[in-house]
Amino acid sequence: MAVDTAPTRPVEAPARPASRFTGFLRKRGLLLLGIAFIIVYCLAPFYWMIVSSLKANPLLDQALFPTSPTLTNYKEVFSSDNNFQYALRNSVIIAGTTTILALFIGVFSAYALARLQFRAKKVVLGAVLATAMFPLIALLTPLFQLFSRLGWIDTYPPMIISNISFTLPLAIYVLTSFFSEMPWELEMAAKVDGATPGQAFRKVIVPLAAPGVFTAAIIVFIAAWNEFLIAFTMTQTLAAEPVTVAIAKFTGASEFEQPFGTIMAAGVLVTIPLVIVVLIFQRRIVSGLTAGGVKG
Repeated sequence: MAVDTAPTRPVEAPARPASRFTGFLRKRGLLLLGIAFIIVYCLAPFYWMIVSSLKANPLLDQALFPTSPTLTNYKEVFSSDNNFQYALRNSVIIAGTTTILALFIGVFSAYALARLQFRAKKVVLGAVLATAMFPLIALLTPLFQLFSRLGWIDTYPPMIISNISFTLPLAIYVLTSFFSEMPWELEMAAKVDGATPGQAFRKVIVPLAAPGVFTAAIIVFIAAWNEFLIAFTMTQTLAAEPVTVAIAKFTGASEFEQPFGTIMAAGVLVTIPLVIVVLIFQRRIVSGLTAGGVKG
């Protein structure tokens, strides 16, 4: 009887299953890479602005980290030559007034567009959004002539009125989408219980619309706070000059010196409050922006 002398193949050990973390990286690797790229792309300018503000001479020192951090630039921001504190006050007044008036008008307009049914409803909403599409540079000359004849140059009203005209359409659009998704049965129930239309709107609709109203307020405030072109055209002195114009007019020790570090420090001081507010209320902002995105 023949005996099979062929060598036997060693039994291979079963492959170890990949860990959950490795499998997650394989499936979501591109997604994580994209998210990391977006984060770096968005935060890199802000990081460089902070680093530059802590350097004595950022034009010569190009290191990624400040070797000898200093607060000299921040002290220079509030020097008597720059008058930054007055510009900061003007920006708070202009942006705050613009936000209050835009929300007051936008809430009622959005409620009417979402609640009332009429033929030209879509046309009106489209016309409101179309006003935000006009190129601002084309409107500067007629606006300047108008406010000059009224004697309003170097005052708050030209900037407040102009800012409202460009931020109100965005507020109406956000609030209309939010109001359209609200359960109107609650308003009807309030009327059945004896509430007037005004009481139902004030005590039922407005509290429920708080996320959308807050989202619109943040959008309007940031747009008014960062506006530069109109403010630069309508202001001539410190009487109504906002921070965006004041930063552009910073001067160095001599006529030909650009105070880069001081400008970066002022940019940090202007940006940080907005970042803090957005981070604190990010949930309400997201809920307001996503309202109307899902039907049913």
